[in-house]
Amino acid sequence: MNNKLSTAYLILINASFFLGCGGSAKEENKNNASASSISLHVGNDKYMMIDTKESVLTWEGSMVLASEEEHVGYVYISKGELLIEKDQLLGGTAEIDMNTIEYGDKENKNTPIKHLKSPDYFDVEKFPISTFSITEVEYAVGGNIKVTGNLTIKGITNPVTFPAKIEVKDGIVKANGKLVIDRTQWGIRYNSGKYYDNLADQAVSDDIEIHMKIVAKK
Repeated sequence: MNNKLSTAYLILINASFFLGCGGSAKEENKNNASASSISLHVGNDKYMMIDTKESVLTWEGSMVLASEEEHVGYVYISKGELLIEKDQLLGGTAEIDMNTIEYGDKENKNTPIKHLKSPDYFDVEKFPISTFSITEVEYAVGGNIKVTGNLTIKGITNPVTFPAKIEVKDGIVKANGKLVIDRTQWGIRYNSGKYYDNLADQAVSDDIEIHMKIVAKK
């Protein structure tokens, strides 16, 4: 396994969790990758269900000494909802199935997916779901918003805030946003310069970019 790729990939993958909304990740049912942690308001007209086929989270990360060498991948939402009133986003929850982690370059057979899912990294068997729950939305002009919420990864919850763009039209919500997180705040310390010395070119950036494309419908 290419250590550089493994390092970068791991960090990046962590980013994907960001969009999952809701409560803490479950530690029970270790063999149940689809373990659920949120309940949906199905049938409530104020809530629009996230379309899991059209929505996707894209993560990006890099090595510290080779920031131009970016690594990109995806992770997918298993379920979620957005609270919409008078065409404005007021809240929402979503969960991410960590078993769907994949590398952007599907032709690259050297990607460390199995290692990333292991206890060394995200321990997907124990924490198959990452979640995000919206706590506040601030509106500006032109559909620009600032979203604040609680992001849970590997059972660790931290507040995050990020800019986004939202459009509500003909019963469909389309939202795009970008979040940058410090992976070490969720216990992902692998090859972090904050915790390990003399990593040289094996040091991985602590920052992860998460790009969100969300579509929700009645």
